[in-house]
Amino acid sequence: MRIKESRAYAITRRELTRMIRRPVYLLCMICAPLFCFVFFTTLMGNGLPEDLPAGVVDCDNSSISRMVIRNLDAFQQTDLRYHYASFAEAREAMQSGKIYGFYYIPKGLSHDTQRFEQAKVSFYTNATYLVPASLLYQDMTKMSEYASAGVSRETLLAKGYTMDQAMGFLQPIQIDMRAVHNPMLNYSIYLSNTLLPGVLALIIMLVTVFSVHTELKDGTAGEWLDMADDNIYLAVFGKILPQTLVFMLMSMVYLVWLYGINSYPLNSGIWPMILASFLLVLALQGFALFICSAVPSLRWSLSLCTLWGVLSFPISGLSFPVMGMPPAIQALSNLFPLRQYYLIYVDQALNGLPLHYSAAPYLALVSFIVLPLVDVWLLKRTARQYVYLY
Repeated sequence: MRIKESRAYAITRRELTRMIRRPVYLLCMICAPLFCFVFFTTLMGNGLPEDLPAGVVDCDNSSISRMVIRNLDAFQQTDLRYHYASFAEAREAMQSGKIYGFYYIPKGLSHDTQRFEQAKVSFYTNATYLVPASLLYQDMTKMSEYASAGVSRETLLAKGYTMDQAMGFLQPIQIDMRAVHNPMLNYSIYLSNTLLPGVLALIIMLVTVFSVHTELKDGTAGEWLDMADDNIYLAVFGKILPQTLVFMLMSMVYLVWLYGINSYPLNSGIWPMILASFLLVLALQGFALFICSAVPSLRWSLSLCTLWGVLSFPISGLSFPVMGMPPAIQALSNLFPLRQYYLIYVDQALNGLPLHYSAAPYLALVSFIVLPLVDVWLLKRTARQYVYLY
């Protein structure tokens, strides 16, 4: 046992030396995650993008149209900073990227509303920019509905109805909507809690693949195995141990950043999320080792891990619910460690459920940790026989 411990220590010390000599490790394992942690949370520091540039074309130029413009400009996400004389001019500005959308008020709006006739307004958004276009579309739709309700209310009042009777016609059922666990509707609470570990997950897989396959590329794989007395399990353990400790430290950094400094919701306490983060690190290293063993090529392994890491973001459910995806994609989502982490985050940090409700995703992460046991023997054979082709 003491001999094995000394061999593991020697391999770990060797790996630390390799990491220190290659600046790419410092850049990928520390600098890049820290930059992404700060970048994503400050990018959405206000929860939602605000004051999105938009335009308006007011062909009616009446008191009603000016009231609509003032109310639309009062929305938090909309900034009607540009006024255009024609539809063509506003469309050109939107196509050039100067504005994300514009509101078009045709001539005769006030005349039609005063005669109790149907009036029409139009609004256009540039869907090339998905998030700002969606937010502007939401504001413009609300404004159109409010303006329509306002005209209808004035019509009913003019016919002799009381305010309560008029509101009964316009809104027979009043909805009291409450956003559970995120009453501010802060997008960063939903996105950053998965984006940050998602970025770290991608880096973990790439660094793990790079560290293993550079042994093959540099022709040092035989020396690596000799130090482990031809024990591939000991060799792998000694190699990834320093990376594991660094990545666990980085996971603690984003947990402190999110829940300690930014005060994001943490209804179950910090320990379930610490456990989930540590298991996520080990699961991603296990998955990367599985790919390394199955695909003895640095370029192909990096490509597969990159593809898997990038697909983790949409398929985890952070932007679109998995239950709304096709059944085949729903089943495939279980093969992504980030999806399991996201389920734990929702149950523990957001909803504050008892720990046993998250038993399935915790066990799924454990299964990724032991996944390399299936084919790690292939890595041993590759280390002895593989010749890297430049």
